[in-house]
Amino acid sequence: MTSAREQYAKTAAYDTAVRTDGLPQWLAPVARAAATIEPHQLSRFLPPESGGRPSAVLVLFGHGDRGPELLLMERAGTLRSHAGQPSFPGGALDPEDGDPEGAGPVRAALREAWEETGLDPAGVQVFGVLPRLYIPVSGFVVTPVLGWWREPSPVGAVDEAETARVFTVPVADLTDPAHRVTTRHPSGHIGPAFLVEDALVWGFTAGVIDRILHYAGWELPWDRAKQVPLDRRA
Repeated sequence: MTSAREQYAKTAAYDTAVRTDGLPQWLAPVARAAATIEPHQLSRFLPPESGGRPSAVLVLFGHGDRGPELLLMERAGTLRSHAGQPSFPGGALDPEDGDPEGAGPVRAALREAWEETGLDPAGVQVFGVLPRLYIPVSGFVVTPVLGWWREPSPVGAVDEAETARVFTVPVADLTDPAHRVTTRHPSGHIGPAFLVEDALVWGFTAGVIDRILHYAGWELPWDRAKQVPLDRRA
């Protein structure tokens, strides 16, 4: 019996080329930042010289009723890693995705987004690939893949055992100082976060969004002293 992943590999229109032609003008600052940004400008958690599980996420920009927006999902509360957290679609590379040093991360980001949200990857234009980052708590070495949702398709939670919900967040809400907070983990870690769409977006996902807003020139001054404590289980 053919698995969903095998069927996807056979039928999906894989466009792994990274290209910036035809992007909306408002995305130009993100594309420019992606072309020059260095790993240490994104995070202090960088991949070890060896080890770690190659993974990828799709940072997908679209245009909705309120202008530019990002696609996010909320992970199921029963998962072993990052349970219940809002995140970008994504996951570990599979052998069929190909070379982790080549097009593998792009294929994995598109495939995982299809598996988790049902989006049609044929409508996504990949316009940038950010440096690989590290998530120490799970051991993932993550490549953020930037996409423009050129031809939107219906999305939703494909497997409720993995995904609680799929939603979009207007960039205007992400840049609004009223929606920005700092999270403090019992371990002492402090990081940026966003209170949007009845969710607290924090951790790796919030860190990537924060840096994109900053280097794209979209960030507005916000109160970093406004803190939200995290549960030790987070």
